[in-house]
Amino acid sequence: MSSLRSMSRARIAVSLAALLLAASPLAATAPAAGAAPATQSSVDGGVTVKVTPKAIGAAGSRWEFSIVLDTHSADLNDDLARSASLTTDDGRTLKPSSWVETVPGSHHREGVLAFDVPAPRPASIELRIVRPGEAAARTFKWQL
Repeated sequence: MSSLRSMSRARIAVSLAALLLAASPLAATAPAAGAAPATQSSVDGGVTVKVTPKAIGAAGSRWEFSIVLDTHSADLNDDLARSASLTTDDGRTLKPSSWVETVPGSHHREGVLAFDVPAPRPASIELRIVRPGEAAARTFKWQL
């Protein structure tokens, strides 16, 4: 019987420790240092544009964004190499160095948009995509 009590006390102690750790400020769910910025999406006119930063590294490196365009109502014939730009918080505007389409199609397209980013590394960036027939550019912003 004392062995059963010892096991119950040990389980209670472990449970309490887990609860205290979860409630501590050290257990906050802030992104880890160096973690990739989050995926963002925009829906307008029946077209969804989803952008996921893939490689946002050091200044002077190539930065890549995974782009997904999806619709059920129109053909997607965007030329992202011409219609996209990246603006830094210090006012630099960069054109893509490449657009590599991985899933071509008229209603669902995917690819990787890349930029050669000069030094110094910005504190924030804004990716702008101008789509044919839309009044305003799609904008996606991240703090780095």
